[in-house]
Amino acid sequence: MVRVLSVFLLASILHGGVYQTNCVACHKTLPVSIDKYFYRYLLKYSSEKDVKAAMYHYLQNPSKKKSVMAEAFISRFGVKQKSKLTNKQLQKALNVYWNRYKVFGRLR
Repeated sequence: MVRVLSVFLLASILHGGVYQTNCVACHKTLPVSIDKYFYRYLLKYSSEKDVKAAMYHYLQNPSKKKSVMAEAFISRFGVKQKSKLTNKQLQKALNVYWNRYKVFGRLR
């Protein structure tokens, strides 16, 4: 039984867990792929620390002022609702998101 739970836990971690279940599932309904949001944050905030902090603060209390999306996008789709994830879940999701789309160390 412990072995089965360990395998399940490992599989959840490898497949993104909270990120896959909450972030990707919701973003699939939008016309802009989830990686495009990441690149907008990266262009504006540059470092891992600053990108994650900006995303965290936006997701905790979304506003038009904090958004990195274009005015036309916000006018058409609005500002997202506040995240229902716990602080710990949100940090985990942001770590998975960063590791999935970061460009540092991948460019040649």
